[in-house]
Amino acid sequence: MNPYRFKSRDTGDVVMLHHTGKRVLQIIGKDPDAPGIILPEQMPAAVAALQAAIGQEEAEQKRLKEEAQAKGEPPPEFEVVSLRMRCAPLFEMMDRCQKAGVEIVWGV
Repeated sequence: MNPYRFKSRDTGDVVMLHHTGKRVLQIIGKDPDAPGIILPEQMPAAVAALQAAIGQEEAEQKRLKEEAQAKGEPPPEFEVVSLRMRCAPLFEMMDRCQKAGVEIVWGV
């Protein structure tokens, strides 16, 4: 599957593997199966949605670790690169694009 390439006129491209890019687009309410655009005025809501998803993921991982520890089991293993780390370049891109008033596109 092809990676997602997020582009803007103000920054370098941000490339995400297909499964991560699809998840990110679903979290921010965009169709991952079609070309799309994030307008500057949509970026704060997109950042908030991603931060909420990151918080949920981290809370769930913490809960699962604590549960395993309480049962005397080995802690569960999670992806080495978290959603927080994967989204960091996109957060930077959205911050710069929002300040510059330019959109982010993918699939074009």
